[in-house]
Amino acid sequence: MNAYETDEEKVEAIKGWWKENGISVVGGLAIGLAAVFGWRAWVDHQEGMAQQASSAFEQLVATVETGNAEAARTQAALLLEKHGDSAYGALANLMLARVELDAKQPAAARKALEQAMAKAPDQGLARVAALRLARLLMAQGEMDAAAALIAQQDKGEAFKGDFAALRGDLALAAGRAAEARAAYDEAIALGAANAALLQLKVENLPPAT
Repeated sequence: MNAYETDEEKVEAIKGWWKENGISVVGGLAIGLAAVFGWRAWVDHQEGMAQQASSAFEQLVATVETGNAEAARTQAALLLEKHGDSAYGALANLMLARVELDAKQPAAARKALEQAMAKAPDQGLARVAALRLARLLMAQGEMDAAAALIAQQDKGEAFKGDFAALRGDLALAAGRAAEARAAYDEAIALGAANAALLQLKVENLPPAT
């Protein structure tokens, strides 16, 4: 605003400015406040949902440990219904697969692992599900399907050693001892889980020629 000589002129200038701009200022403030409070409400909702999912998963784990398969299936279904697209949904499917394997239901376990892979919100959980599914396929004699799954999922550095161990198992099952040895050695070097077991497998292979 320009310089004004008297207080009355300043007041009149302010009134005039407010008349022209007051509505837009109030509207802007209202939109800003709505955005702030809307964002806060969304964050609170997300945190509440995460807490609910965490609590439901803890209950599921405790139920699985009791060996009550039916109760575990019911709890897993409820968790998946409400939080199926979250990390807890993928974890619930991993637990459900364990329940089904213990109950000698490999088809149901396979379905749970496939859902865990498809719904996992990050690649780490998807890789864990893929590793378990590959082992299940091998146990069922579906070697080609297991090999295809390993080739599809063995990307990046995470779990590379564990995938190498599975390739060793596939080679061993096919009687390719040299290939199995190379895969097991790679798995051990990459820090795969159960390195001691892998070393034992290497020692039990026919001598290299």
